Formats: sequence, structure tokens, C-alpha cells
Amino acid sequence: MTNPRPLSNRSGRRRLDATDLARVAVFAAIVAVLGLPGAFTLAGGVPITVQTLGVMLAGAILGPWLGALSMTVLMALVAIGLPLLAGGRGGIGVFFGPSAGYLLGWILGALVIGLIVHAGGRKPVLWRTLVGLLTGGILVVYAAGIPVQSLVTRLPLGETALMSLAFVPGDLVKAVIATFIVMTLARAYPRAFRRTWAPKTAPVLEQVQ
Repeated sequence: MTNPRPLSNRSGRRRLDATDLARVAVFAAIVAVLGLPGAFTLAGGVPITVQTLGVMLAGAILGPWLGALSMTVLMALVAIGLPLLAGGRGGIGVFFGPSAGYLLGWILGALVIGLIVHAGGRKPVLWRTLVGLLTGGILVVYAAGIPVQSLVTRLPLGETALMSLAFVPGDLVKAVIATFIVMTLARAYPRAFRRTWAPKTAPVLEQVQ
């Protein structure tokens, strides 16, 4: 007698399938679309956009690894020249400018958000979602972005960090909006979080001769 083939390997990891890849592509596209309204630039040359809202949603909905992968795909498309960043920016040059660290922070931020929001493979709850978005979507992004901005602009680190405080109110608003969206989806359409809170002890089916 033969049972169905394994749904996962012995380590409990699941392989990427077409649906996972489609979701990664969708969230990369969402972040790109959020850049269409453009941006405005503060002193220091770093543009303020709503694209980080998409980064927050990618980590919170896709989970850590797919969320980070979606941002990696976006960065790869930008690197080859597609104008997917706010203001129609693209090309390898953006990774050598003042915002380069923030772009890396999008990948790390999505990863951290997913790890916190779905800690232990659990369903998102309000407090953990907000903490994840504030930590990954703001603290991690700033921690990656500010030192690089300081290096590129040759401004002191403290001065650069102080200038970056102008971003905080907008990012806090984005975190609140993202939390509302995530909690609404968790209640109304949990399938949006495919695999992110699968039972820890899901059985592994194996072939038995």
C-alpha cells in the first residue's frame, strides 16, 4: 500500500511552490506601485515614500523568508535598471547613494517583521504585529540606513540620526495602518497568510511499501 508523497521534508521545511513565488512577485509589485506617487527629499538626500508600508505588509503577511525574498526580488529588478523606486529611480547607482542602506534595510526589516509577527508559527495578534512592525519596519531599517547615509553624505552619524527623526512620524502612521490591515486580514481572510501559522506538529506523510 502506498500513501501520498511527503508534504514536507523531515526538518519540517516546505519547498517553494508556484503559489509562493506568485505571492513573492505580488508583494514586490505592491511595493513598486506604492512608489508611483513619488517622494520628497529631506536634507541628506534620502527620499520619503510610502513604499515602506509595502515592506511592512510583505513581512507581516508573507512571513520572514518569503517577505525577505520579495524585497530581494524587488532590489534585483531595481539593480538591473527597472525604475521601481519612488520617483522612477532604478539602476545599480541607487545602491551607492544615500538611500542604499535603507534599501538593504527593507530586506532585513521584512525578515524581522515576519519573525516577530509569526513567532513560533503562531497567528498574528495585535500587540505582536505592532511590535514587529515597529521593530522591523522602523528600527531595523533605520539601523541599516543611517550609517550608510552618514558615510555617503560625510555627515556625522549623530547629525544624520537627528535628521532621520523627521521620518519617524510618517513611519509610525504606516505601522498603524499596516497593523490594521494585517489584523483585518487575519480575521476576514486568513488564507492571505498561507503557511505562516501552520501547526507545528503537522504530520509528515511518507511512502510505505
